[in-house]
Formats: sequence, structure tokens, C-alpha cells
Amino acid sequence: MIGTIEKTDSIVEVRRLKKYFQVAGGLLHAVDDVTVSIPRGKTLGLVGESGCGKSTLGRVVIGLIGATGGEIFFNGKDSLKYSPAERVQFRKHAQIVFQDPFSSLNPRMTVSQLIAEPMVINKAYAQRSELDRKVKKLMDTVGLAERLINSFPHELDGGRRQRIGIARALALEPEFIVLDEPVSALDVCIQAQILNLLGELKKERGYTYLFISHNLSVVRYVSDEIAVMYLGQVVEKADNLRLFQDPVHPYTQALLSAIPVARLNRKKNRILLEGDVPSPVNPPPGCRFAGRCAYRQDICTKQTPELQEIEPSHFVACHFARNLRVHA
Repeated sequence: MIGTIEKTDSIVEVRRLKKYFQVAGGLLHAVDDVTVSIPRGKTLGLVGESGCGKSTLGRVVIGLIGATGGEIFFNGKDSLKYSPAERVQFRKHAQIVFQDPFSSLNPRMTVSQLIAEPMVINKAYAQRSELDRKVKKLMDTVGLAERLINSFPHELDGGRRQRIGIARALALEPEFIVLDEPVSALDVCIQAQILNLLGELKKERGYTYLFISHNLSVVRYVSDEIAVMYLGQVVEKADNLRLFQDPVHPYTQALLSAIPVARLNRKKNRILLEGDVPSPVNPPPGCRFAGRCAYRQDICTKQTPELQEIEPSHFVACHFARNLRVHA
């Protein structure tokens, strides 16, 4: 743990988080006023279209890029206010697994060297023999055969490369792991293996995950709670079952309607969104989904809706959320 901070119910709590990028046309609002929390030992799934700010949010939370504003509490203390020494400790307790296992690994290092690197940098073991034992133990944990210990990334398939990435993330025994599209670059069979591995590790070691994906079926399989993002903002957040059975926000309804149905005799009403996604650069006031929403009214283009709790643990950012809930 960092300093003397005691464990809290929510290991990560993000409040009013903002991340803007200066571009030629102005400020790009990649993450804009996001508030979410992740209970200890649980998985928060983060879904949305490409470019909605999911990966940026994950990178800001983990400290890879700085925030423009807001607060990020890790075990009760704002990580944006850490001292240099506290930030070093934070790196040990919070890790990330990237989307592309090939580009995130040094092609000139062997499996052994790649897995050992975080422990070498942090001087986790004084003796080489202890380090080697830990590397082999991590390989066994993530399902990598010991015979691959001297292999290079280009000699392995995507699934094995991703297992290296997971082993590196586990090397310093973190509490919290950001999983940024960890299976999107893998085929379906390998996806299942990686997802099962992550589930087993969570169950055995009590890890807390932020699972980022655009694949709703995958998120449904791994997540306890799900947050839906649209153009830098969270528009709905609920537990897994409730979100899929009773989506309230029009954007969430449209997303879920696009999930393919395996049964040929089952009809599904597809919600087709009209209009274009607005630019995240200098966005106008009001709801960012208003231009594509069938329920929009004048207030939607003038006032940004707050994320409000319409029933226990079910939050929606819509001026007419309660009305939509009644008529759903």
C-alpha cells in the first residue's frame, strides 16, 4: 500500500475527470467531466464507439498521461497530488495491459527478459536466482510453457504475446489493472482463453479491473458493472444484468440493439442512429448525443445533463431519463 492509506470499498474513484488535448482547431475534449468508481475486487467494463475516450480515460487513471482537471482517488488518496516517491509506489500497485501485445513488447528481449524487466527496474529481488524463480512462476500462472523462456515475441502467436503482457502486469503484484482492449487483436478461441485466465486471476487474487472494450459481448462476460461512454462522457452506468435487461439512455439502447442474435427465429428491433457524431473539438453546450437522439427537446441543446441515479446503482445522463425509464 502507498504510505499509511487504509483500504477503502472503492479502490479507484474518479471525480469530474477531464483530459483535453490542444489541436489545430482548438481543444479536443477526449475525457470530459467523468465520474465513476470501481469497488475493490470488481470489474468495471467501459464501452463505447472508437474515439469516445475509453483508452484515454484508462491511461489518465493509470498515470500514463496527465489530467487536465478533476480528481483520481486510489485507496482514498488523490493520485494527481502524489509526491515523486508516492508515484513510484503507485506504479507498483496499478498496472496496464495494452491492446496490441506485439507493439507493446520489446522485440529484442526474450520472454524471460520481458517478464523480469518490471522487477529489475524496481529492484524487487537482490538475487538473480530469486528473480528467475519468480519469472518461471509468472509464466506458469499465465499459462506460458517454460520451454518458451528464451523465445522472442516474433516467434510467438498473439495469445502467447498477450500472456507475456499479463505476466508483466502481475510481476509487481498490483491491486488494480487497466485492461485496454486486451483481446480485440486475438481470434475468438484465444480470446476465450485470455478472458478465462483474467477471470481466474481475479477470483484467486482479488484483482480489481478496468476493462476497456468496444465488444459488448466480451464486456458482458467479464464485468460486474458497465459504464457506457459517448464522446468523452459517461452516459449510463449500471450493474451488468441491469444494463443489458433495462437500458435507459437512447445511446445505450442503440448499442445493445446492434448485438447480433444467434437464433434465426428471434426477431430483434435494430435502432438505427441518424446524423453524424459531433466533433469533440470545442463541443457545443448541451447533450452531445442530442443531434442523433429521437427524444431530444430544446433543453438538450442548451444544458448538459448530469449523471443522475434513477434507481439504486443505476446512473443515466439524460434530461428525460426518468420518463424513458417509465416508458421502457
